[in-house]
Amino acid sequence: MSERISWADKRAQVLSDPEAAAAYEAARIRYELGRKVRERREELGITQTRLAELTGLKQPAVARFEAGGTMPTIPMLERLAGALGMELTVELRSPG
Repeated sequence: MSERISWADKRAQVLSDPEAAAAYEAARIRYELGRKVRERREELGITQTRLAELTGLKQPAVARFEAGGTMPTIPMLERLAGALGMELTVELRSPG
């Protein structure tokens, strides 16, 4: 019988692969961006359809973005930020 490995240990093992770590980080960024847009949209009381109209997107594209399913371009983020009355800040920084 094989020895069981904890979820935390398995996750650390998988993320020790640089490609897996990069994919995980990209997914985390997509999720966080989508979550912020959804929260602000709901705060403003507007629908995905209305946000799509304001940004020139289709409603399914807004839904995919909010679910973390797509990595947006800077122009798309600018349109979303403008429609939601938010300021877009892009930053490059050293880790740590």
